[in-house]
Amino acid sequence: MFRRHRRLALISGLAATAVILSACSGSAAPDPSAGGGEPDPDATLHVGLVLEPTNLDIRHTSGAALEQVLIDNIYEGLVSRTQDNEIVERLASDYEVSEDGLTYTFTLNDGITFHDGSALTSADVVASYETVRADATVQGNAEFASVASISAPDATTVQIVLSEPNQNFLFALTGPAGLVFKKGDTTDLKTAENGTGPFTLTRWNKGSTITFARNDAYWGEPAGVAEVEFQYIPDFTAGVNAALAGDVDVLTAVDPNLAPQLEDSGDFTLTTGRTTDKATLAFNNKKAPLDDVRVREALRLAIDHEALIEAVGAGTPMYGPIPELDPGYEDLSDVISYDPERAKELLAEAGQEDLDLTLTIPSFYGTTVPKVLISDFDKVGVNLEVDSVEFPTWLEDVYTNKDYDLSFVLHVEPRDFGNFANPDYYFGYDNAEVQDLYSQALAEVDPDASAKLLAEAARIVSEDHAADWLYNGQTITAVSPVVSGFPEDSINSRIDLAGVTVSAAG
Repeated sequence: MFRRHRRLALISGLAATAVILSACSGSAAPDPSAGGGEPDPDATLHVGLVLEPTNLDIRHTSGAALEQVLIDNIYEGLVSRTQDNEIVERLASDYEVSEDGLTYTFTLNDGITFHDGSALTSADVVASYETVRADATVQGNAEFASVASISAPDATTVQIVLSEPNQNFLFALTGPAGLVFKKGDTTDLKTAENGTGPFTLTRWNKGSTITFARNDAYWGEPAGVAEVEFQYIPDFTAGVNAALAGDVDVLTAVDPNLAPQLEDSGDFTLTTGRTTDKATLAFNNKKAPLDDVRVREALRLAIDHEALIEAVGAGTPMYGPIPELDPGYEDLSDVISYDPERAKELLAEAGQEDLDLTLTIPSFYGTTVPKVLISDFDKVGVNLEVDSVEFPTWLEDVYTNKDYDLSFVLHVEPRDFGNFANPDYYFGYDNAEVQDLYSQALAEVDPDASAKLLAEAARIVSEDHAADWLYNGQTITAVSPVVSGFPEDSINSRIDLAGVTVSAAG
């Protein structure tokens, strides 16, 4: 069932949350953040981040920390995605998908070179993707399961044929699976790189900083700053102190409770960006009494979601499994509301007036969410015990062995609705109609029709109360007025810096 890469992506995403473009330009066009002054092309941009990669080998190591800084900045794929998760061309100037959804034909942009100066050709793309297809240890191998053939009819054309339509395939190419590496390259990707992006890696001081320099030989529009220094500051208070001391121009993943310090200083503008983070209260659908839909609905009715979001400090209500940035999103607020009296009625109907449940939660999430749930559940007669565990224990007990009642986790991956179509997932949710709709959505060639099928399936999942979605996460970023063009949305998974500038005043 689970692939190793998905587990690791989840881990990284969890920690990080506790914490893209014209085909011909070859650079991103992030939404502009506040800024002013004349851009200084010789400036250095200092960015504070929470989660540092364990190594730089994005082919074999998964996690948001790597994708966040490397994709689009150092490495590029045929396609990429915008902050809104829309798929756009990158190394490919254009692409076509056959009417049967099986054949993808990409045309490469002109003049693309790797950082070592060698020209990129379609043979490099074929070699990169054949590796993904054949090597189960390479990121994205699972996404290439339906790939029947990869070929290069000429030096600028790549053709991929699938054995069956897969609506998610193109999106998969926007991630690590779609990155293009030089054929036969011997670069040690753990510590060095040879990408095609607008920046090159200059140094990595492990445990401290990663520094990029502008690639003046970039095939597209050059980056707006000469250098970018990522400073890794895992302690939130230390991050705010570093920002107030002028050590960083941008601080990402600001703790909502600390944000006023930055805002009151007058030195930063705060942006609140959308994400695909789903703060999920998982129900063990296969374990009594949570196998009773009345109990699951009662628990959802008992939660004051607005008050919980206020306590957490950032987030938006979420009433179903698909966030706003993913296909198939629909406002499902008509499905559930805050109604503790109805919750008590449902528990009585289910014979569960005095119910004891345990919430198993990774310890690094803190106590805010558990405290709110304890209080809300107590009002309807549910006694909630909290078992705060180290993450490896959570992985073993909850994720692998499914030995739990309730759990709480931030699921950060985009387009992960398939978890609810997989009865072996740790939710234990098994609905044949949802599984069939999801299969139809994957096989549907038309994106809009596919999204409608996903929306239909998502509504069923929410009406079955397969889980509760406490909130859709937001990310707060503090940006100095001298910085322009810093992305706002989805930056916990991708920070495209090519369009960012720092004014001469900085």
